Amino acid sequence: MAIGDTGLPQAKAALRKHCRERRDNMGRTQRAAIDARITACVSGLAQFAQADLVLSYASIGSEVSTYDLIATAWESGKVVALPRCHMTDHTMAWHRVDSLKHLLRSSFGVPEPPDNPTTLVNPRDALSPLALVPGLAFDRLGMRIGYGGGFYDRFLQGFDGCSVGLCREELVMDDLRALGVVEPHDVPVSLVVTEFARVQ
Repeated sequence: MAIGDTGLPQAKAALRKHCRERRDNMGRTQRAAIDARITACVSGLAQFAQADLVLSYASIGSEVSTYDLIATAWESGKVVALPRCHMTDHTMAWHRVDSLKHLLRSSFGVPEPPDNPTTLVNPRDALSPLALVPGLAFDRLGMRIGYGGGFYDRFLQGFDGCSVGLCREELVMDDLRALGVVEPHDVPVSLVVTEFARVQ
């Protein structure tokens, strides 16, 4: 995809639109088959096996599905936490979940756990935390194009565990920096996993 000589905000907006269209145009059956392979690849990672805490997201729409990975983590005795987004400072608070039945829709339409102080989880307290990171696209260096809120950018800056970007191979790019859409505060994920196993 040629971004051209537009400024950074315009370049990012153009790339997000392009990636959303490609993702949404993929058939539901095809997406499900690909996501099942991504789930198998992530489940087979040594980092996933070793994780005592899995920080996930509750996927929506045409995102790579996380629900089977969440179920696998529970079956393996891992703690699973989902984020609540704080709009005031664009940070996330992680809450332990043992079921997906009581999730609430945020203002973004994203399923979130209830705001319950007793379920708060601090990733720094885990021995081997692993985060599943959403994105519209990733590159082979671990950089990502998110949705524009900056929540995961801020989280990844202070996260010392293994971060795994979930991406269908069709939306893995060679180098987002070369497209002019990487900013100084952007942090790469540790691994990118597609239906064909880890990219980097």
